[in-house]
Amino acid sequence: MREVLDDLVAAVAAGRTVGLGTVVRTFRSAPRPAGAAMMVDADGRAVGSVSGGCVEGALYELATEVAREGRPVLQRYGISDDAAYEVGLTCGGILDIFVEPVSTATFPELLEVADDVAAGRPVAAVTVIEHPDPAWLGRHLAVRPDGFSGSLGSDRADHAVCDDVQGLLATGRNATLSYGPDGQRRGEGMRVFAVSFAPQPRMLVFGAIDFAAAVAQQGSFLGYRVTVCDARPVFATPARFPQANDVVVDWPHRYLQAQIDAGLVDSRTVVCVLTHDPKFDVPLLEVALRHDLAYVGAMGSRRTHHDRMDRLREAGLTDDELARLSSPIGLDLGSRTPEETAVSIAAEIIALHWGGAGGRLSTMDARIHHEPLADAEHEAAAQELGSS
Repeated sequence: MREVLDDLVAAVAAGRTVGLGTVVRTFRSAPRPAGAAMMVDADGRAVGSVSGGCVEGALYELATEVAREGRPVLQRYGISDDAAYEVGLTCGGILDIFVEPVSTATFPELLEVADDVAAGRPVAAVTVIEHPDPAWLGRHLAVRPDGFSGSLGSDRADHAVCDDVQGLLATGRNATLSYGPDGQRRGEGMRVFAVSFAPQPRMLVFGAIDFAAAVAQQGSFLGYRVTVCDARPVFATPARFPQANDVVVDWPHRYLQAQIDAGLVDSRTVVCVLTHDPKFDVPLLEVALRHDLAYVGAMGSRRTHHDRMDRLREAGLTDDELARLSSPIGLDLGSRTPEETAVSIAAEIIALHWGGAGGRLSTMDARIHHEPLADAEHEAAAQELGSS
């Protein structure tokens, strides 16, 4: 939807009604991902693409009709459908496309969403794409890290969807979510599509070891853009880290500082230091702990940890800066293998982001979903939340 947002806002702000088709679900080898969009303006101009040319002709006609009649439609295009074959979707994929009329009346939150996007503030737009009550179809919710605006149809549905979409927004992902008709966690009847306007957060993994491959896989699964960095070119190769988006050969502290200076690291970035070698990890942690990062964890034994802390104090780091370090890295899961250790690290990142204490839910009465912790002192805040 991002690719049509400027044109969509301009048309709606001018008082026009636009037909908007958004890919909300894909199957098999669909040509475009969920979130791809195409709009048809009142003057017949088309902007965007949902399939790279396969179904745009049919969607153009449908979007024009929807804008004129004002009734949203959830349309499936797939190779098994005669109509889909006729419009050229022969790649074997299936697309679910929600086509809706968009105007100031049908989507009053749109201009606020566009303002957030322009300012770089994370926001997600949620649309009801399926519901037994036709009056709910096409209703919208604008979800932000601190709440929401608009309504899908009931307070219960709004809060249930907001909780889940805030999780998607934290990782910059789009998704179709299913609920009962009134937002019940169990049951079916209502489906919503959430499109997140936020770049993927980054995971920087330092140390090209077998544990790094497992951590990169977990990071990718959680929605991070993963970079593996090591100063040794013989180990830092794309073939060894297929789940990483980038594999970099550089001294870790030099690479991190360059990324910070270039504005490519932000408060959502997580750093996993797996080198457990003082000549690499101490200079790196000096840089990492002095910047606003979501998480900094370092691997090593208790002895390695104490030695590392002494070296960092000698380097001039304060107690407050050192308190931001998660070392030894991960939660106490009894992990042994690289894959189990990666799950432990991922679990700690999730727990500290959302304020979880890492205990078993079956032994707790506290709410399952937490608000994200904005404070840099993640560990102290998580412990306080868990003991309340």
